[in-house]
Amino acid sequence: MRNWLPRLKELRRYPSLAAGLAIIGLLVIISIYAVIALPYSEAVRLWNPGARGIFEDNPRNAQPAWVDRFTSDRLPRTIILTLDHGTMTTQPIGDGMNQVAIVLPFRYDYDGFPSELTLRTNLTGVDDRVFISIYWESPAAEPRTLQESRRIGMTDSYRITQDKVLQAQLGMIPHRGLFAHPEDRTSEMKGDYRLTIQAELPEGAQIEPTLIVYGQVYGLAGTDHLRRDLIVALLWGAPIGLLFGVLAAVGAQLSTFVLGAIGTWFGGKVDNLFQRLTELTMILPLLPILIVVGHFYSRSIWVMLGLVIALNVFSASIKTYRAMFLQAKEASYIEAAQAYGAGNWRIILRYLMPRLAPILLPQFVLAVPSFVFLEASLAVLGLGDPVLPTWGKIIQDARVGDALYKGYYYWMLQPAVMLMLTGLGFALVGYTLDRIFNPRLRTV
Repeated sequence: MRNWLPRLKELRRYPSLAAGLAIIGLLVIISIYAVIALPYSEAVRLWNPGARGIFEDNPRNAQPAWVDRFTSDRLPRTIILTLDHGTMTTQPIGDGMNQVAIVLPFRYDYDGFPSELTLRTNLTGVDDRVFISIYWESPAAEPRTLQESRRIGMTDSYRITQDKVLQAQLGMIPHRGLFAHPEDRTSEMKGDYRLTIQAELPEGAQIEPTLIVYGQVYGLAGTDHLRRDLIVALLWGAPIGLLFGVLAAVGAQLSTFVLGAIGTWFGGKVDNLFQRLTELTMILPLLPILIVVGHFYSRSIWVMLGLVIALNVFSASIKTYRAMFLQAKEASYIEAAQAYGAGNWRIILRYLMPRLAPILLPQFVLAVPSFVFLEASLAVLGLGDPVLPTWGKIIQDARVGDALYKGYYYWMLQPAVMLMLTGLGFALVGYTLDRIFNPRLRTV
């Protein structure tokens, strides 16, 4: 312990260490926040591509909301209108029927057109379908009939954006044509809009409409092609990546260090066995083996983690440790321990390994990001755990969705930045520790 204290005091001389610890600390804070604010089960539910009714209110391929801070425009946000935002009038018309009129007003003050326009209706208190009429009123135009005598059931989704008849009438995509300025169809018209729904309903029946004017920006991280909020995977990518990286580094590096000490001390057949196993492991291709296991056995992150540790127990690092242990084995304090009758395991655990323990710390820190990148690489190849939201999953989805080709740079860059920060943080700390604890680098 006394030998460590002077070296620990040297840490204050390296600003790179402070920067690295700050980055790692930020990743730890993000991990803790993700686990507390977004429990695992909720994160999995929000990221499940097969889930229904979760993402429908989010815009598709929306940029992060903060991007308009770098432009002079105020990009459109998503507007969701329900019956609570409008008015409903009911007038009896005889034979147990009511004439119902629902008006949903809203103000549009954004620069640019919405990305989509959808009306959803939920009908209760009836056994059959009913007919409704839908009208649209813009600030400088007469009301326009969107749908007349549209037949709806218990639940109905009218995707106004995809209405081909309306598109032919407007001469452009409906969500642009309905918001276009009458004198300049290429620019949006700001002001007060109204959507009106009229229906004849039996007494006791109710219709609950939801008008969604989808924006171009959403949240802190934007959305993907499935309307999923990317912040879910960006947050949970931190604890998953760090957990995988730290456990793999601890399992691989610590076991390699211990086996290196055991093989060096006992020598002979034990050392030869460890060296042959190391040489065999060195020629085994790690990534192809993981790909085969992922395709034919399991893509569980725990299976992959166990396999990564197993294939890195006899890694090339064991030869480096062996060379160091050979020098320490001949030290005078080892001879003194043998002289007073210390056993083999006591010498290994009490004298030999603690002597070189400072060398293990930098190697462990430097190994963490490599395993984090390995987990991300598996996800990019489509072999990540199917239920986990991770940085690699975002990149894989962005690659499949041609994000860069379509101009959705945020989709690819955000997880890439998080991975680069992880690598940078651990590299700054690892190389600083190596410079302090490794005598070969002290004069560099």
